[in-house]
Amino acid sequence: MDSGIYKLSASLKGHEDDVRDVTFISPDSIVSVSRDSSVRLWKRGSSPELFNDHINSTGIAFVNSVAYLQPTPEHPKGLIVSGGQDTTIEIREPETLSADPNYILLGHSHNVCTLDTFGQTVISGSWDGTARVWKDWQTQYVLEGHEGAVWAVLALSETNIITAGADKTIRLWENGKQVGVLKGHTDCVRGLCRLPNGLFASCANDATIRIWSPDGHELQQLHGHTNYVYSITALPSGEIFSCGEDRTLRIWKDGNCVQTITHPAISVWSVAVNAVNGDIATGASDNVVRVFSRDQSKWATEELLTAFEESVAKSSIPANQIGEIQKDKLPGPEALENPGKKDGQVIMVRNGHNVEAHMWSASARSWTNVGQVVDTAGPGQKRLYKGKEYDFVFDVDIQEGAPALKLPYNVSENPFEAARKFLENNELPISYLDTVGNFIVQNSQGVTLGQQSEPANSAPDPWGTESRYRPGETNSPQPPPPSHPKVIPQTEYLSITTANLALVEKKTRQINEQLIQGGQNELSMNPEELKALAELCRYLGEKKPATPLAIPCLELLNKFVRTWPPQHRLPFLDLLRLAAGVSPLVAQINLVELFTSSDTMSKEHPNNVMLAVRAFVNSFQTEDGRKYVQDEYEEILSTVRAAASGTTNRNLKVAEATLFLNYSVLFKTDNSADKAITLLDNVTKVAGKEVDSETTYRSLVALGTLLTIGSEVKEAATAVYDVRGVLKSAVGRVKEPRMQRLVAEIQELL
Repeated sequence: MDSGIYKLSASLKGHEDDVRDVTFISPDSIVSVSRDSSVRLWKRGSSPELFNDHINSTGIAFVNSVAYLQPTPEHPKGLIVSGGQDTTIEIREPETLSADPNYILLGHSHNVCTLDTFGQTVISGSWDGTARVWKDWQTQYVLEGHEGAVWAVLALSETNIITAGADKTIRLWENGKQVGVLKGHTDCVRGLCRLPNGLFASCANDATIRIWSPDGHELQQLHGHTNYVYSITALPSGEIFSCGEDRTLRIWKDGNCVQTITHPAISVWSVAVNAVNGDIATGASDNVVRVFSRDQSKWATEELLTAFEESVAKSSIPANQIGEIQKDKLPGPEALENPGKKDGQVIMVRNGHNVEAHMWSASARSWTNVGQVVDTAGPGQKRLYKGKEYDFVFDVDIQEGAPALKLPYNVSENPFEAARKFLENNELPISYLDTVGNFIVQNSQGVTLGQQSEPANSAPDPWGTESRYRPGETNSPQPPPPSHPKVIPQTEYLSITTANLALVEKKTRQINEQLIQGGQNELSMNPEELKALAELCRYLGEKKPATPLAIPCLELLNKFVRTWPPQHRLPFLDLLRLAAGVSPLVAQINLVELFTSSDTMSKEHPNNVMLAVRAFVNSFQTEDGRKYVQDEYEEILSTVRAAASGTTNRNLKVAEATLFLNYSVLFKTDNSADKAITLLDNVTKVAGKEVDSETTYRSLVALGTLLTIGSEVKEAATAVYDVRGVLKSAVGRVKEPRMQRLVAEIQELL
C-alpha cells in the first residue's frame, strides 16, 4: 500500500568502503559499486528487509560507476556495466561466477566516474576530460570539449547525448558533434537525469538542482540542499530524487522538496529509483546501501526504523557545517513545539550542555533529531581564509620560487572533495587528486566524523579500510615539498610490501573451502599446509623476523602458485611477493620458471601478472634476491615485457616501471654500462608513449639514473634511442610540475 511517504525498508551491509554508485536492475534487485573494488548484486529475499548479496566481481581499484543493459536473447539476464579507477569498463552478466568479464571496453586514460545506457549503447565519462559512446563493444564516438573531468553523462537517444563536468558546463551532442554548451551552474556539475516531455535536470556542487528544456533553456532552480549535490534521478511522473554532501536524500515534487531523509554518513554519493514500484536505493560513505519505500508492507520493522533514527541522531555535525552558533541565545526543546516552515528546515536547540540539530519533516509533521553539533576536530584555533573559518589551511608548494597555494579544509568535508576543489580552483592536473586527498587525510590526523581516527603512522592497507583486497597497493605519494631536492640518480631500491595479512589468510582459507565444496579436493590444502599458511602469515607480519622462513612455507608458495586455478591464485601470489621482499630463501625459487610454467604471466589475468612483477621488484630488497635478478636479467625483462605490453592495467604498468627503476639502481651500483644500454631500449619505449603519469615518472627516473652511469650510456641514449625526443614527448603528455622538474634535471645530464 502506497503511504505517500518514504521510510527505510532495508540497510544492506557488505561493502567495506564507500558505496559510490547504485542502480536497480529489477524492482527487487540492486547493483552497487564501491571503493572496496567490488560490484555487488542484492536481491530481496523472503522478507522486505532481507536481501541476499552476490559479489559479481572484485578487482584492485576503486569502482565508481555502474549502469545496466537490458536483457537480449544473447544475455537474457541483461548485463552489468561498471567502471572505475583502473580506467577500464567491465561488462558482466548478473550472478556470474566467472573471474573474467564478458566484455571489456578500453579507451579512457583515467578514472571512469559515470555511466549511462540507452538500448545496447553505453556512454561513459572520465577524469580524462572525455566522454565516450560505445556501440557493439567498440568506441563509436569520443566526445571532446570539456575542460576538466566529465562527471555526468545522459543518453536521450542513441544519437543525442548530454554531458556535464568540472568545468561547470553542460554540453549537448548529436551524432558525436557538440551542438550546445549550457552555462548556469557556478560549480562542478555532478549529475544529470531524464524528466518527462524531453526535459532534463542537473545537480551540482553549487547546491542547486536545475531543470532544462530539450533545447537547453533553464526553466527552474530547486533550492534546499546545503552542500554539494552528487546524484539525481527521477520517476516517469516527474518526481525528482537527489542526494549529496549535506547527508540528505531529498524528494521533490512540482518544484518543492516534499521529504528529506538524513543519513548517518558524511556523504550520500548516489541515488537510484525503480520506475515500476518507486523504491529508492542510496549509497553512502558509511559503506551501506539503503532501500526506502512508500509501500508500507516493505517498511522495516519498528525496531529497525528506530535504530536508523537513533543512528542519525547520534551522528556528529561539526559546528562549521552549520555556521556561527551563539549557544547562549539558542532556544530550548520548547522550540520543537512549533511547526517548521518547509520540509528539510533545520533549527538548533540547546538541550542541557548540548546543541542538537533538528530537521522538519513535512510528511510526518514533526521535528527529527539529525545529530549533535560538536566543536570541530582541528588542532585548536580556527583558521580564517577568504572570510571563512576552517579547521585547517595548508600551505602547498607546487612550483619552486612561487608562493605557496592555500588549501582550506574542514573535517566535515570529504577530503577528496576538498582536494578536487583545490585542484580545480588552482587549475592543477586532476592526476594530483589521490596525492592531495591523502595529504589532507594524513595531516588532519585522519579525523572522520563518527569514526575513530587511525594512527597517523599507520601503513596503508592494500585490502582497503581494514577489509578491501587490493594486493600490495603502494604508498600514496605526498604533495611536492617546499623545496625540490634532486631526484637523479635514484639510490634506493623501491619495494611494495604493505598488506593486511589477516585478511589475506582469511581469503586464502575461503578459496580453499570453496575448492573442497566444489569437489576439487586434490587442489585444496591439507592440515599441514594450512598450518604452514598460518606460519607464513605470522612470519611476514614480523617487522624483523628472528628466524629464517621455514621451508614448508616456501614449498607452500611454490606448490599452490603452480596448482591453483589462475582465477584463485591471487592470494598466494600476494604472499609470494611479500616473502620476496624479506626472505633471501625466495631467491632459491626460480621465479621466472615458476611464473611461466604456471601460466601466471598470461595476459588473460593481468592482476596475476602484476603481482608476479611486484615479486621481481621486491626481490631487490635482499642480497640473494639481487643476485638472482642480476643473473636472470634478460629472462626477467623479456618475460615481463611480453606479459605487460599493451596492458591497460595501471598497477601493472607502475609495477613494470618500478622494475626498470630498481634495475637502474642496480646497474648504477655495479657500474654495469652494457646492461644499462640494453635497459634503455625498454625504458624509452615506455617513457616515450605512456599516458599514465606515475608510470611515466618512474620510467624517467630510471632513464635519468642510467644516464649517470657514464658517457657510453649517454651516447647510446642520444644517438640510438632519441632520448631528447622522449623527454619532449613525455613533458608534453604529462603536464605536471614534478614532470617538468624531472625532465629539466635529466636534460642537464645530456
